[in-house]
Amino acid sequence: MNIAAIATISYGLIALIGGIVGFTKSQSKASLISGGISGILLLGAGGLQLTGFEWGKWMGLAIAIALIIVFMVRLIKTQKPMPAVPMILAGILSAIAIVVPI
Repeated sequence: MNIAAIATISYGLIALIGGIVGFTKSQSKASLISGGISGILLLGAGGLQLTGFEWGKWMGLAIAIALIIVFMVRLIKTQKPMPAVPMILAGILSAIAIVVPI
């Protein structure tokens, strides 16, 4: 079982679903677009990992780190924990799962 791939795919699903929820709740096209793009890229990175492409790990890690930074900045600016805190925590868990071999 490839824990890094599962973590990357899970984070991708969270990002994708979060973008859709953000759009349906507040009609935020930015949420839909950014959640869709980052979610699809993470799903692709997870798929690459499952098929044996080592660089899929690094792609997933780079996207996770970028999302962690984006949501940390968002949390600091807005002081609103949703959706920043869950996305930060999921990103950190995903990054750890990618980097730490199990």
